[in-house]
Amino acid sequence: MKRISDAYDEEIKLALEESGNDMEYAQFPEQHDFQIPDGTHWNDIRTKSTNIGHALQKAMRDIEQANPDTLHGIFGDAQWTNKDRLSDALLKDLIEHFSQLNLGNANCKADIIGQAYEYLIKKFADLTNKKAGEFYTPRAVVALMVKILAPQANDSIYDPACGTGGMILEALHYVKEQGGDEKLMLGHLYGQEKNLTTSAIARMNLFLHGAEDFHIKRGDTLRHPAFYSGDSLSVFDCVIANPPFSLKNWGDDIWINDPYGRNFAGLPPAKTGDFAWVQHMIKSMSPKTGRMAVVLPHGVLFRMAKEGKIRRKLLEMDILEAIIGLGPNLFYGTGLAACILVFRETKPKPHRHKVLFIDASKEYKSGRAQNELLPEHIERIHRWYFDYEDVEGICRVVAMDEIRDNDFNFNIPRYIEPVIEEETVTVEEAIDNLKKSLEAAYIAEDKLASLLKKEGLLI
Repeated sequence: MKRISDAYDEEIKLALEESGNDMEYAQFPEQHDFQIPDGTHWNDIRTKSTNIGHALQKAMRDIEQANPDTLHGIFGDAQWTNKDRLSDALLKDLIEHFSQLNLGNANCKADIIGQAYEYLIKKFADLTNKKAGEFYTPRAVVALMVKILAPQANDSIYDPACGTGGMILEALHYVKEQGGDEKLMLGHLYGQEKNLTTSAIARMNLFLHGAEDFHIKRGDTLRHPAFYSGDSLSVFDCVIANPPFSLKNWGDDIWINDPYGRNFAGLPPAKTGDFAWVQHMIKSMSPKTGRMAVVLPHGVLFRMAKEGKIRRKLLEMDILEAIIGLGPNLFYGTGLAACILVFRETKPKPHRHKVLFIDASKEYKSGRAQNELLPEHIERIHRWYFDYEDVEGICRVVAMDEIRDNDFNFNIPRYIEPVIEEETVTVEEAIDNLKKSLEAAYIAEDKLASLLKKEGLLI
């Protein structure tokens, strides 16, 4: 709210300079990115000394209503009027603290504001840990997935379980780092999120990073996808997601007769919706340029019955390009290791009828609460993916026939044997080790005999 108010003041000042101090001209809606109705500016709230929470909440709702196409629901559903938690004195201090800062565009570029907001989201995720897994994917994992998909400036990006919008933002950052014009992606950014507050955070996150033309919809993607045309889903160049692991009650009753044909590979089990997300994402890929990366629990690689049949169909479609096994405890809320599945609508000729298996389970830095992927880990995993060749104990390009012979089991250890490093010693070193072991054994035996004599158990 402070950011919007300060930017509005900047726009007023600029319009006054252009018009020779014509205030009526400066207040025209066309002069502003967002409309601020009378009585809802930050400075209006600053004058309040009682019932501040009520004034703040009303101002936020009025701003949302004045900007229905862009700011609808942007402020979430925080209980600003709960005086037991947010007293007038506390809110007054908070407002005065932020009033010392000018958060307009001239003082604070969008990247700075966005990075600060992302930092706060990360800190909240650290504190809530288990709950954080519902909305926040560690940014190092996101960076790896985006690097694999390599979005270009004109590509469309879609995340069907977008959480706080981190994957969409990372795609923008990647294009910019590669020297592309990320502005060409604006208008081509799409996400859907079921949780009201989280979807609001995603939109706020994108706004504060300077992205103003995007499409974040609230809703249940598996039951009610937001992006479609007639009886077909909209399609995108890059589809990326970290959906809820093994989601129960995901909507199998609807998918029996899914109007969008998302059960093309089979109906997933009612208790585990992982392959529902996979099939939804595949259906959302553009026919020629489409590629996708999805984070899933390892169980999808080997669970049998219905999921085995789905794996078979996906393999026979020859769109599965790579399976990457990650290390343990990288994600909030679960210590289990996850995997990344990479699909392409049109695989390069050398990759056809093959799947690359990568065991990256040792690529992480250990942490007390959570493990972490460092830049060097991301670089190594990406290089293995990009090279698409065998690396002993780490990578293996496997022909479809071999996977078929394994009953369409994708479990990585079936295809990659770990390298066991054998310790080599000289004869002299071996004899020396034996002598030391014997000496230690004799000492232990003497000590045991001494203890037994002391207790009268040995004469």
